[in-house]
Amino acid sequence: MVDQFGPKHATRFEALIRDELAELQRLTEGTEADRAPVQLDQQSVGRLSRMDAMQGQALAQASGQRRQARKVALEMALRRLETGEFGECLDCGEPIALKRLEIDPAATLCISCAQRSAG
Repeated sequence: MVDQFGPKHATRFEALIRDELAELQRLTEGTEADRAPVQLDQQSVGRLSRMDAMQGQALAQASGQRRQARKVALEMALRRLETGEFGECLDCGEPIALKRLEIDPAATLCISCAQRSAG
């Protein structure tokens, strides 16, 4: 469905998606240490500090999982770009609004179908 937007838009959406994928990769690499297992050495870390570290680790792992899910959604959007299905609602087949795709290029549903599935 990229045809409805033209090649200029396809190139722009591909750049948006690739930029976000690169940012996700950078964030993932920058938080590796935060997701590492917490050492249980009581000599170097007190009990409360260790609990804080474990809570921080859990938060970092949850963020990592959200980044991974977003990465998959963006990679799927790239595939839809390649196959000419980008911008097409997966439920009804109607075009997804250009503004919606500009906000979230990984969007797979038009606003009507998204509202129906949310409610």
